[in-house]
This record gives sequence, structure tokens and C-alpha cells, in this order.
Amino acid sequence: MRLITLLTDFGIRDGYVGVMKGVIWGIAPQVQIADITHQIQPQNILEGALAYSRVAQYFPAGTIHVGVVDPGVGTTRRPIAACLGDRFFVGPDNGLCTTLAALAHAEGGHVAFVHLDRPQFWLADVSNVFHGRDIFAPAAAYLANGAPLSDLGTPISDPQLLSIPVPEKKENRWYGQVILMDHFGNLSTNLTRDHLGEMERATIRIGGKTIRGLVKTFGQARPGELAAMLGEAGDLTIAVVNGNAAENLGVRVAEIVEVIPG
Repeated sequence: MRLITLLTDFGIRDGYVGVMKGVIWGIAPQVQIADITHQIQPQNILEGALAYSRVAQYFPAGTIHVGVVDPGVGTTRRPIAACLGDRFFVGPDNGLCTTLAALAHAEGGHVAFVHLDRPQFWLADVSNVFHGRDIFAPAAAYLANGAPLSDLGTPISDPQLLSIPVPEKKENRWYGQVILMDHFGNLSTNLTRDHLGEMERATIRIGGKTIRGLVKTFGQARPGELAAMLGEAGDLTIAVVNGNAAENLGVRVAEIVEVIPG
């Protein structure tokens, strides 16, 4: 049985996610559908791409990832589908699939993109503002039914890909940045143990405050205390125990983080 995932910035109030599932099941009633998240910040393509980097490897081979963070819907941006190693992507050509493509390249997998330009794989009536329902959902369903990627559209060699922020080392310290802020206000950065070595003795500076050393888990710090640790993805994460680090520090995505290993 094939699996389709959904990742969007739609939220869950208005029924947009539900209607996409209805379209998929109308074409491929046998598929399973998993929700990755529908709480990507509106129009934040980079956040969506980074979300894929944390979850894609945990889904089985053959999974079809449908992503709709699509501020360019209805413009000249192309609808695309791709084979990215042992997984597929369907969504807008705006860089949302960047980390999926990078993972496929790292694994040595086959990578191929097509422009979804064949209306027989869309709904009959296509809105200018809801390609998630009218193009992406049906295309994914046809893929799940066994349609070859090459049948869905014309091959392309120039997909839009994002420049993912990477840490920079200057003298004896690293400079990274906050790349994700979760529901709890925890701040994930693009710094990892691979960059920083023995981080337990590191000094971390962010938002005008200094954190000395890392803890292994939330329970090693006091409630309300600012703490740094390795997060679930192996990244340097800033948190407030039983609190909200983003609000405490007054920072957002792209905030600079300075780390002095020691």
C-alpha cells in the first residue's frame, strides 16, 4: 500500500487539508495519508524545506511527499513532481523540495524532475489559487496508482532550489543561526556536534544572553531557566524549561547564535 504525506501552511481550520485528502482518496482509495504538519508559517518556504530534512528519512521507501507552501500559486512558477532517490515529491517549483533533493544526492539516489503540464492528471476544473487540491493532490494519487513519473509531465533540469544557511567558523568560535522555532518556543539552530566538538563546555550567546555549557535533557535545568542541549535532530537547541525560549529571548528565525567551544 502506498503512502502519501501532506505538508502545508494551511492550518487545520478551513478544510483545505481535508479536501486534498478527499481528492486523493477519490482517485486512489487504497492509499494511506500521513500529515507531517500544516502549521508551517504562512509562505515560509524555507521552514517547509527544513521540516522535510527532519522527517523524510523516517518514512518508508516509495513515500510520495506532497508539499504546499506556495506563495507563487497561479503565477509562472511551475507545478512539479520529482523522483528523489527512493521517495517522491509533488508540489510547487519554489525550493520546497530542496532538502529532499539533497538527501537523495547524499544517498546516491536517482533524481529526476518533471513539469506537471499534462491536464489529464489534474482535476477537470483548476483554480488559480488552489493547486494543492486541483493539481498536486491528483498527481500524487496517480503516482500512487502506479503512473510513471514520466507520464505526468515534461522532464526539466532546472528546478528551483534554496540556499540553506550553513554555520561559519571565525577564529575559535562558530556562528550559526536559528532555523526553526517549534510549538513550544524551542529554537533549533544549524549548529551540531559535528561543528562544535565537545559542546558540553561550550559558551553560547544568543539574543543578548549567555548560556554556559549544555544539559542533556530538560530535567537537568530548573523551571524557567534558559538551557542549551542537543535536540532530537542532533542540532544545538535553545530552550526555556517549562517556558518559551523565543519569547524569553525575543528572537525569531535567522537570529545569530555564537558558540565558543571549550
